[in-house]
Formats: sequence, C-alpha cells, structure tokens
Amino acid sequence: MTLPLVLTVAGSDSGGGAGIQADLKTMLALGVHGMSVLTAVTAQNSLGVHGAWELPAEAVRAQYRAVVDDIGVDAVKTGMLASAELVETVAELLAGTGVPVVVDPVGVSKHGDPLLAASALDSVRTKLLPVATVATPNLDEVAQLTGVRVESEADLVRAADAVLEYGPRWALIKGGHLAGEAVDLLTDGSEKHWLRAPRLDNRHTHGTGCTLASAVASYLALGLPVPEAVAAAKRYVTGAIAAGFPLGGGIGPVDHGWRFRDVPAGE
Repeated sequence: MTLPLVLTVAGSDSGGGAGIQADLKTMLALGVHGMSVLTAVTAQNSLGVHGAWELPAEAVRAQYRAVVDDIGVDAVKTGMLASAELVETVAELLAGTGVPVVVDPVGVSKHGDPLLAASALDSVRTKLLPVATVATPNLDEVAQLTGVRVESEADLVRAADAVLEYGPRWALIKGGHLAGEAVDLLTDGSEKHWLRAPRLDNRHTHGTGCTLASAVASYLALGLPVPEAVAAAKRYVTGAIAAGFPLGGGIGPVDHGWRFRDVPAGE
C-alpha cells in the first residue's frame, strides 16, 4: 500500500494545537503520510505565543529538498513563514514542484500575536499567492493582504476577488469571525461555492486555520477536485471544533482525532 504524500511547511506550536503539530495530526486522521519542513519554533501554550525564532532560509531549503527529492510529494500546505526571506525561499521551491499547494497566509495567532513580519506582506502577495492552488485567509488576513474589511456575508465576494487578483487559482475566504452561522466562500472567480455549518458553542478552537488548510491539502492528495476537497475539509474541521477540549488556562485546541473517539479500544 502506498499512501498519498503531503508536506507541511510551517512553524512549530509547542502546545500541540496548531502549526506543524496540528498539520501532522490532521494528515494522520485523513489517511495520508504527513511530512514536515520546519520554518520556525514558537514557545506557545493555551494563553498565547511567548516567543518565536525563525530558522535560516538555508535550513528550510535543505529540509524541503531532502523530502521532495527522495520521497516525493503529492500536495503541499504552507503555514507560518515569518519573514520575507522565508516567504520568497518557499515560493521559489513550490514553483518548481508542480503539485497542488494550499497557502494559509498566517499573519497572527488565535490570541492576536503576530506571526508574520509586516515587511513580508508584499512577498506573500507577489511571490507566494501566485503559486497557490488554494489560498485560505481568514478575515484578518484578508484585511492585511488586500485592505478589504469584511463586515457581512455580502463582503466575502469582494474579499475573494481582491485575493484572486494576486494569482491563486482558488480563494477560500473563511468567514468564521462573522456573526451567525460559520460561512466560507470558495471561488475561482467564476464558480462560487458557499460552505455553511452551524456555529458551535465551543471556545476551544485553537488550530482551526492550520487544520483546515492541512485537510484541504490532504484531500487534494487523495485525488479530490478543489471544491470537493474543501467541502470535505470543512466537514472534518466542523467535527474537530465540536470536539475541541480545554487545555491549560486559555483557549484549548480542536480535536484532530474526533473521528476515532467512538472506536472501542483494540478495534
């Protein structure tokens, strides 16, 4: 048996709820082989990010080449890239790989801590987004990248159009910060797919963005077309949010293994 191969290029979350740790848990849960390129180390827990240290571009490039040149890859997901140098390094690597790429343009953490230097925003716009198969910004990241501020569901179309101008094939605008049901818009500029789920009364949502992007990449590696991959990822994340649990003194993580919880031990 050969498993589809998915590579995450992202930062580490020492609390285990987001970043590389969330990505690999998601990939395991969805039946693909997860691999990783570490871009930064964070000192992080349920209360916030207490420190972050990016890796040298040389180390990121070496990890990527080591994995892709020997093992291969069927889809890539990017997360925290921290600096313009890392953004440009990763964009160059992705441009030469030729597989679906899911870009989560991580700007801030769940607690509002900055994870991307302001000086790197232009590199995200001009280097990284053009190589994305799917870009998955939340509303804060849309505002950072495009200046478009989303106040209502009607604004999601305008936000998506602004993101698509930078070159990704598809934009998935995550409307989770809006009031009412959890609605996202996926579009390539012609097709529009509205994805809706009930808003869940659970504050433990750390890692949702990383988890969604990794799920999309996993389903693309499994061979689903973009709309079906995103819809399946939305269902997976909704279940993970419903099962989110308290951890430490702050915001707990979603449960990446929620689908396995009803399976008796030994089965």
